[in-house]
Amino acid sequence: MDSLLSKGDYERQNDLTRDARMDWWRKARFGMFVHFGLYSQYGQHEWAMTQQNIPIAEYEKIADSFNPKPGAPREWAALAKKAGMKYMVMTTRHHEGFSLWDSKANPYNSVNYGPHRDIVREFVDACREFGLGIGFYSSLMDWHHPDGWRCAFDTEARRRFNDYITQLNTELLTNYGKIDILWYDVSAPMESWEGWDSLERNQKMRQLQPHIIINDRSRLPEDFGTPEEHVTAADRDWEACMTFNGLSWGYVDSAQAVNYSYNAQRIIRMLQTCASGGGNLLLNIGPKPDGSVPDDAVEPLTKVGAWLAENGAAVYGKLVKNKGEDSQWFGSNGISSATSDGRCVYLWHWIWPVNGVTAVGGYMTAPKRVYLLKDGAPVEFEHKGHRILLKNLPNTSPDTHAGIGVIAMEFDVRPEYTFATYYPQLHGGRDIAGDNKI
Repeated sequence: MDSLLSKGDYERQNDLTRDARMDWWRKARFGMFVHFGLYSQYGQHEWAMTQQNIPIAEYEKIADSFNPKPGAPREWAALAKKAGMKYMVMTTRHHEGFSLWDSKANPYNSVNYGPHRDIVREFVDACREFGLGIGFYSSLMDWHHPDGWRCAFDTEARRRFNDYITQLNTELLTNYGKIDILWYDVSAPMESWEGWDSLERNQKMRQLQPHIIINDRSRLPEDFGTPEEHVTAADRDWEACMTFNGLSWGYVDSAQAVNYSYNAQRIIRMLQTCASGGGNLLLNIGPKPDGSVPDDAVEPLTKVGAWLAENGAAVYGKLVKNKGEDSQWFGSNGISSATSDGRCVYLWHWIWPVNGVTAVGGYMTAPKRVYLLKDGAPVEFEHKGHRILLKNLPNTSPDTHAGIGVIAMEFDVRPEYTFATYYPQLHGGRDIAGDNKI
């Protein structure tokens, strides 16, 4: 191994390489999270082991009955591809401590128990078959390992447990070829990056995989933030990780969960928030005990994929952030939201104008072309004052998948936009439009 850097030098080096390493991820926008493990058999939340105080010896017994069907990861990857997702992140080992690969560091794994197969290998192969980026979720917290709690107060236990975590991640980043994302979770019970040896470990992981990107959950900021169960823009790279139902990351009964699950419209709305704020959406599925995709996820994700196939330009690629450094707010109106690549503004219509006419205010320049994103059909428009009037629109939304029609406004250069220029009340009494009001 190369010599290790100080924290400052390490972070400066990451800053220098981040744009190149993150380029594909920033364009990808949409990924699938997969929570799969022994807990899937309980069907009562991925934290069942602790929430129900199941003794370790009793919990271990379900390792032998864990038997995902052959090809299950391929089913996940096929759906991710169909849904328009660009990468996947799978729980290689959740807090329960059961590894889904042939781990030499952790004998409590899917090769020694249950299916006697390397599920991580199957996952990697499936991602590569469908051209998806590969992410490994790796828990820091471990309820099964005897040092998983002693490490908080016992120096030798801390050393042993950190060595164990390093060995696990070294296996993952050594045995499967190029891996794109290392996704840490729950740094407990220790409370600092120093306690976790995160500076040393993450440098070692980057030496194994120089192009890898790492999230912020080892108590170092690393490459991107991970808001959980809320889609909130940040001034850095960020990825909202969301359950599919607001209840559980692991499998729960689909017939009951469907009442809480996201439909296509709500997923697309989250995508718009992410795309406009310079972030990604990592949307979870919790496969059934046999590894099948939960029923409540199939139809919504299929619809989202069909929508993205026609409207993906509004989502993927180098879009302009509406918050943070180099940001530029692009306006829409009360029934739509906007994303932009700088010269083209995409109006996502949550409610389609029922009278065939709508407008967006605050644009100082006229677009050179306006059209329906799904098929390029021209939209009649007029630039009048600080308004773009959109006329003779179809009577119903042109989108047949989710009812969310997107109108693209293409400009020669990045348009100048200021919200509600005709109304000084919203600008501290300053009359921005002046004599330009029409």
